[in-house]
Amino acid sequence: MSRLAVFLLTACLGASAMAADAIDGNRQKEFGDITVHYNTFTSSFLQPETAQEVGVVRSKNKGLINVTVVKGVTPVAAQVTGTIKDLGGKTEVLTFKQITEKGGINYLAPYSVPQREYKTFTINVETGGKAHSFQFNQELFPAE
Repeated sequence: MSRLAVFLLTACLGASAMAADAIDGNRQKEFGDITVHYNTFTSSFLQPETAQEVGVVRSKNKGLINVTVVKGVTPVAAQVTGTIKDLGGKTEVLTFKQITEKGGINYLAPYSVPQREYKTFTINVETGGKAHSFQFNQELFPAE
């Protein structure tokens, strides 16, 4: 398995590099036979080669959200959209990029992390003609 696939799988299933989501430590949502795995981390945690490979700018002030959609144990393609909102109500649209590698499908979207703050993520996933949506709150930190 390539380094990118291993990293994204670890980031998606492991502990968040930026902060813990106290509400759902599993970092997944289930919708019938579809499971959506998600995680956030700062882009500076990516190796330079990996960041270049997926077209991501490495920065301590840029976060990434990684979303993976599976049916059973099989990754499935989906339309993934979303927003991120700060406590003041300022909303940023998340633009997801599909990364397909060796049978895995990940959706990555960058966002700004200018300072320590709480943000609300709203994620929309459409697959198989069905739409699913969920929210989670996360305290974000710029990388050291």
